[in-house]
Amino acid sequence: MITITPAAAAQIKLSAEQGKTEGMSLRIAASLDDDKSIHYGMGFDDNKEDDVTVPADDIEIIVSVTSAELLKNTTIDFVELEPGKFQFIFLNPNDPNYKAPSE
Repeated sequence: MITITPAAAAQIKLSAEQGKTEGMSLRIAASLDDDKSIHYGMGFDDNKEDDVTVPADDIEIIVSVTSAELLKNTTIDFVELEPGKFQFIFLNPNDPNYKAPSE
């Protein structure tokens, strides 16, 4: 299961509206790098035959079968990393470099 925070959902919807891609699914891809960390990609796309569909906060997410296992239990957030600089982050317990946020 993939979770999308309210901040990420709002930004995804805004991006779809600005890019005139409303109604398209959000494809999230994950692949292992040489150092075993996970590289992520995302964008709006059409569904393919073998895609796994994950509904999250009324956004339809699609992932390939190979990405699905790498993305299991991932949370996607949209945060301000530096003043005025926002970006999507992937909180993925499957990534060997993952450190859980402190509460």
